[in-house]
Amino acid sequence: MLTNNKNSFVLYSTILVIGLILLNLISRDKFHRFDLTDNEMYSLSTSSKIIISEVDDLLTMKVYFSENLPNELGNTRRFLQDILEEFDAYSNDNIRFYFHNPESDKDLEEQAQKDGIQPVQMQVIENDKVEIKKVYLGLVMLYEDKKEIIPVIQTTAGLEYLISTKIKSLIDIDKKTIGLVHLNSENEMETDNLSTQLSQHYNFRNVDLSTSDAGDVDVLLVSGATDTLDSIVRKNLDLFLSSGKSVFISQSGVDADIQSQQVDVIQSDIFDFLGGYNLNLQKNLVLDKKCGSVSVRERRGIFMMNRAMEYPFFPIVDSFNKDEVVVSEIEQAMLFFPSEIKIDTSENELLAGTVELFRSSENSGIMEGNWSLSPDPTQNPFIRMLGQKGKILAATSKLVNGGELMVISDSKFLADQSGMTVPDNLVFIMNAVDYLAGDEELISLRSREITSRPLQEIEDSTKKGWKWANMLLPSILIIGLGFIQLRNENKRADVLRQIYD
Repeated sequence: MLTNNKNSFVLYSTILVIGLILLNLISRDKFHRFDLTDNEMYSLSTSSKIIISEVDDLLTMKVYFSENLPNELGNTRRFLQDILEEFDAYSNDNIRFYFHNPESDKDLEEQAQKDGIQPVQMQVIENDKVEIKKVYLGLVMLYEDKKEIIPVIQTTAGLEYLISTKIKSLIDIDKKTIGLVHLNSENEMETDNLSTQLSQHYNFRNVDLSTSDAGDVDVLLVSGATDTLDSIVRKNLDLFLSSGKSVFISQSGVDADIQSQQVDVIQSDIFDFLGGYNLNLQKNLVLDKKCGSVSVRERRGIFMMNRAMEYPFFPIVDSFNKDEVVVSEIEQAMLFFPSEIKIDTSENELLAGTVELFRSSENSGIMEGNWSLSPDPTQNPFIRMLGQKGKILAATSKLVNGGELMVISDSKFLADQSGMTVPDNLVFIMNAVDYLAGDEELISLRSREITSRPLQEIEDSTKKGWKWANMLLPSILIIGLGFIQLRNENKRADVLRQIYD
C-alpha cells in the first residue's frame, strides 16, 4: 500500500513538472495580459499591433532612464517597461529594448547625449533636503539607418500613441503629403501648432492654389474664405477633388470678432462651391447652452473685476455620429462662432453620399440678421431663446471617385489662437487627416488616449426629481425603520405578556 502511494506521488509530481515546463514553453510565444481598466490603457491596442506586424527588420529601443526617481517618475518608468515588454512580445523578436542608467557610467552618459538624449534638471528631496538632480528620461529608436527620439518621458498619458507613431514613422517608406491652403491671404492666420503636429507624421507644406494645382499633395486642409475665390483657386480645388483626393475645409457663414463685437456676413462663391457637393452652409451663427466661457470685466462697487461668463457662441459639442470612424471615439470638441450646415438630399452624380459628423446640443439657437455678440442675457435676447434641436456643425461628402470633402463650420478652427487652443479639437483634426489620407490605424489609439470625461447634461425636471428624492427618501427611510422597530417592540411586549400572565 505504501509503495502504491509513493508511485502515485512520483507520477503526479512528474506530470506536474512536465505540465509546468510545457506551460513555460508555450508562454514564451503566447503573450496575454488581463487589463480591467475602462479603456484598456495597460494593453496594446489593435492599431499598435498592426503597426508592430509591419516591422520586418530589427528595431532597437535604447531607454536612457535614471533609477531611484521620485514616486511619480518611478511609476512612469515601470509603465514604460511594461508597455515595451508588450511591444517586444508581439513583434516576433523584431523589436528589442534595453534600459540604461547613464548616471552609473560616464561612457553611457556620453552615448546618451550622442543619441540626442539630454539630462533634465529636477528637484528631488533627499535626506530631508531639496536638491537639484540631473536625470535622464529619454528613449531612442533605431531602425535600419533611421532614428527617432523621445527626449523626455515624464508621464504615461499618450505614451503608447507616441511610441506607435514613432515606429510608424520609422517603417513608412512613402509618407503622405498634407497641404495647407489659406484662402484669406490678406489676413493669414497662424497655424504653427497644427503644422508642428502634422510634420511629425506626414510631409507637410503650405500650398498656394493660385500658382499650383497641388498635384503632389494627398490631402488639402483649407482655412476659410472671406471674399470671392480667385477663378484659378476654385478650378484647382475642383480638379483636386475630381482626381480622387480629399479636402478638409474650415468655413463659417459669417466673420465674427469678439474683440470689436463686429459681425460681417461673408460674401464669397465658396458657398456655391460647397453647395455643388450638397453642403449648404448658412450665413448665421449657432448658439448653444452647452458652451465655453469668456472673461467679462464688470464693476463691483469701486472695483473692476473679471468674471467668467458662459458664451453660447462657443458651442461645446458631444453629439457625434458614432457610425463615422473619424469621430466615433471623440468625446467632445469646441467651435468658435460656427454656422449651421444643411445637407442637400437631392441626387448628385458626383457623390456616393453625404453624412453629418456632429451637431450642437438640443438646447441650441440661431442668430441671423440682428447681430449681437454680448454674453449678457439681459442685453442679448437670443441667449434667452436656446431650446431648438441640434444644428449640424460638421459634415462630409463622399465622392464616387473615392475622394471626400469634409467641412466644419468654423473658419478659425485651424488657428493657433482659436480652434487649436482646445486639445480635443486637435484630436479631431488629426483623426480627419489620418482618415482622409487613408491612414486610419492610429485613429482609435489616439482617441483612447483622451483623458477628458465630460459630464452629461441632465434636464431641469430630472434635477428637480433627484432634489426631492434626496430630501424625502432619508425621511421616509427613517420613518419606515422607526415603524419596523415599533412593531418589533410590540411583538416582544406581547410575548412577555403571554409568558407572565
